[in-house]
Amino acid sequence: MSQVTGSESANAGTGDWWGQRLSAVALTFLGLWFAFSLIAMPGFDHADALAFIAAPMNVVLLLLLCVSLAYHSYLGVQVIIEDYVHAPQIHVASLILSRIAHGVFCVVAVYSILKIGLGA
Repeated sequence: MSQVTGSESANAGTGDWWGQRLSAVALTFLGLWFAFSLIAMPGFDHADALAFIAAPMNVVLLLLLCVSLAYHSYLGVQVIIEDYVHAPQIHVASLILSRIAHGVFCVVAVYSILKIGLGA
């Protein structure tokens, strides 16, 4: 509960800081890969998108992209909430809602990519 209420020690932010930096580096490379992959796609219709996602290497890289994006976004939104939301009840509710929303996004993205990638 200390993660949600903000009662953890001052040193607890170091892990989040490193997580934000490492996920930013990962997103730089994954984002470049994704942009170049989209440019190289023969078309943007449904069949081309499914063929792109179904390629085994693309499945792995898309999963890494979505998980890194959700984690990086969560850490960024957490910092904004901690810095600018001062009412205790809204602060806690915002942190919980942010964690749930980012978790749902990540689960839906991973499920969708795996469903297409495994040919289901």
